[in-house]
Amino acid sequence: QVQLVESGGGLVQAGGSLKLSCAASGRTFSSYTMGWFRQAPGKEREFVATISRSGGRTNYADSGKGRFTISRDNANNMVYLQMNSLKPEDTAVYYCAAGSYWSAGASSDFGSWGQGTQVTVFS
Repeated sequence: QVQLVESGGGLVQAGGSLKLSCAASGRTFSSYTMGWFRQAPGKEREFVATISRSGGRTNYADSGKGRFTISRDNANNMVYLQMNSLKPEDTAVYYCAAGSYWSAGASSDFGSWGQGTQVTVFS
C-alpha cells in the first residue's frame, strides 16, 4: 500500500483559495489513481475529484466543477487540489486517497487513505 500525507489546509475567508497537497510514499505512485474526498461534521464522506495515473483524465463532483483543480506530479509523488472561490459549505476535512484502478469517485475504489487536513471557510 501507499502511505499518504495531506497538507495545506487552513482557515480562509469565503472567496479565497487554498492548495492542498498530498505526499505519497513508495516507488509505484504513478500506478495509482488518486482522489480527493471530504467529510464535513455530521455528514458522510463525499467525493471531490479524481485523477488518472498519467494525469490525463480527471473527474469532479458537481460541487467543485469550475472551482477546484486536481493535478499530480508523478516525478515527486505528489497530488494537489487547487481550490478557488471557496464557500463556507466547502468546510470539511479533506482526504487524499489512492486506488489501483480508474475511479469516477466511489470511495470503495480507494484502498489507501491519508489522515486528512482541515479546511475551514468563514464568511
